[in-house]
Amino acid sequence: MKTALVTGGSGAIGGAICRALAVQGLRVVVHANKRLEEAQKLAAEIQAGGGQAEAIAFDVTDREGAARTLAQLAEGSPVQVLVNNAGIYDDAPLAGMSGDQWDRVIDVSLNGFYNVTQPLLLPMIRTRWGRVINVSSVAGVIGNRGQANYAAAKAGLHGATKSLALELASRGITVNAVAPGVITSPILQDAFSKEALEVMVPMKRAGTPAEVAALVAFLASEQSAYITGQVISINGGMA
Repeated sequence: MKTALVTGGSGAIGGAICRALAVQGLRVVVHANKRLEEAQKLAAEIQAGGGQAEAIAFDVTDREGAARTLAQLAEGSPVQVLVNNAGIYDDAPLAGMSGDQWDRVIDVSLNGFYNVTQPLLLPMIRTRWGRVINVSSVAGVIGNRGQANYAAAKAGLHGATKSLALELASRGITVNAVAPGVITSPILQDAFSKEALEVMVPMKRAGTPAEVAALVAFLASEQSAYITGQVISINGGMA
């Protein structure tokens, strides 16, 4: 049984991804930072449904701490499916954005990718099979007002995705990114009215976490073996 690690697995999209991967027969490690209890509840839910799951907590911005935790995790079974889903946003127009706002978003979304991915690569390479899937955003593709920090982090993730895909293509490991648009969540309900969604999104609705998870699960499967180095948008037609 292959092991999958989903960072930010305690959130709405991360949780849906964990469930989808468990259905595919993967042992799922649900990562959280401060929301370990939620991750543990999700792992218990997956176990109750007949799947294999466990929860784990560490800060993706703590390079040394993450490396120690991941080394312990890989001792039992190498992580062969890695979903880099952890990310935050802290919005402001760039003219009024503080250095802390810039640094924190870059640190979680982009440096966190390095801090988690790099320690897992050699064990994954030794298995000659792997999937690295980076959860990005429409902001990294087309930009978004007030999100220069978030868009920069996600666009950087796209470059890292393409470069790492080239490095690992001969090792049986694919590396791709998915770029969701507006996806339903408790936060979204307060951020956008139905009328605003109809203007923003050609499909005139928000996507669902399950729809994002289905794409991630496909990229984690055997059927996606010839897809690598791609940034795949899932955004209802937003240009």
